[in-house]
Amino acid sequence: MKLFHSPTSPFVRKVMVTAHELGLAERIERLPSAVHPVARDGQVLAAHPLAQVPTLILDGGEAIADSRVICEYLDALAGGQLFPAPGAARWAALNLQSTADAVLDAALLIRYELTARAESERSQAWMDGQGAKIASALDWFETQVGALGGVDVGTIALACALGYLDLRFADLGWREGRPNLAAWFAGFSERASMRATA
Repeated sequence: MKLFHSPTSPFVRKVMVTAHELGLAERIERLPSAVHPVARDGQVLAAHPLAQVPTLILDGGEAIADSRVICEYLDALAGGQLFPAPGAARWAALNLQSTADAVLDAALLIRYELTARAESERSQAWMDGQGAKIASALDWFETQVGALGGVDVGTIALACALGYLDLRFADLGWREGRPNLAAWFAGFSERASMRATA
């Protein structure tokens, strides 16, 4: 398999953490890409119409995009370990993944506003709105730490979201007032899959 990637993409990291957890990382060749919110990468576009990372090229040549789809594909390929069976645990893991991904979406929208737009075109109200979404999600994560189990797609997504905030928004100080979440992340970050993708 081949993966179009960007070394700082949190969604790529989510896929690669998943691959490491499943023992599939060595089967994935990472292909460089130059994706951008304005200028699309023609090489990725030739593989998939969204021209985004991550995009996974399967052994048969088909391409799938979006970290949620790719992670579920890899999990099925490995025999299903990171997506709980149908029931309450599955919905909890998927909801955690969705909320963590929404934090990443909001963070990336702020990042794009700061890096892809001229200063005169930036909207502080837009960035404040995205920042508020991040803050409320972080507060919710703090209340959920006691319910977090081992390793599943939800906890992987959450760890990658928090790692991205450290990478791009260190001044946010997300740990402040969230001791449980900070302690959980410190522990999860010690996993080999997280260290290998840092």
